[in-house]
Amino acid sequence: MNGIIFDLQRASFVDGPGVRTTVFFKGCNLNCLWCHNPEGINPKRALLRYPEKCSACGKCTAICPTKQSDCMLCGKCALLCPNDALELCGRIVSVDDVFAEIEKDRAYYEKSGGGVTFSGGECMLQIDFLEEILKKCKDANISTAIDTAGNVAWSHFERVMPYTDIFLYDVKCISGRLHIQGTGVSNKQIKENLIKLASQFSGKIVVRIPVIGGYNATHEEMNAIAEFLASLNISQVELLPYHKLGMHKNEAAGVSYKDFTEPPTDFLTEWKNRLNSII
Repeated sequence: MNGIIFDLQRASFVDGPGVRTTVFFKGCNLNCLWCHNPEGINPKRALLRYPEKCSACGKCTAICPTKQSDCMLCGKCALLCPNDALELCGRIVSVDDVFAEIEKDRAYYEKSGGGVTFSGGECMLQIDFLEEILKKCKDANISTAIDTAGNVAWSHFERVMPYTDIFLYDVKCISGRLHIQGTGVSNKQIKENLIKLASQFSGKIVVRIPVIGGYNATHEEMNAIAEFLASLNISQVELLPYHKLGMHKNEAAGVSYKDFTEPPTDFLTEWKNRLNSII
């Protein structure tokens, strides 16, 4: 079985406990205005263009089979570009391809309490592919985590829960109006799925909240999140402060974005302590 990913990072320390391999699935059904991985939104392979790096040398046009009139996504231009102004994003991989990369760091997982994290984009959109990789990892006693925004059918969760140790569950905000404004979609299904997951999942659930200045970094919205989480069986809450590091990728991927602000450190400290004290 094949799927499509846009990155695979080994020796990660930010996507769950211990040393981890993070596999980034392509395709997302949210369009967050602050997205740090905009190249992962499009579910198909795509050519990213970074015009600020282009020196107009003409090598890409010379090597292109169609002279850039109809891109075939062959990737020849990206390989030849001397300035990395072009990048072919997305590769078709099999379950065995991905598992072979995951297994390379088994010794580090065992020593650190780490494992593999499936992220995106939204990994749950490629549910057949995800389920098969999860099964293979569990058969090999490799710890598994799913990083999800939760905007999928509940049946998807039911399929992967038996093979998952940790869910990293994104909560952007509680206000439905604000959620649509920032992501383009309702959060009704997202909230319903988290309530069900917290009542049925026997593993660890870590709620991760992107904190965006000018969007949800207000006491009103954080209080609403706290009230929502208070009655749920959550293991931990993590706050992910907004940063601008991925902004240059939005133009390359053809994705609209908005320039938000980084939240104050004292605001983050206060709400990290308050949110974790209620769970």
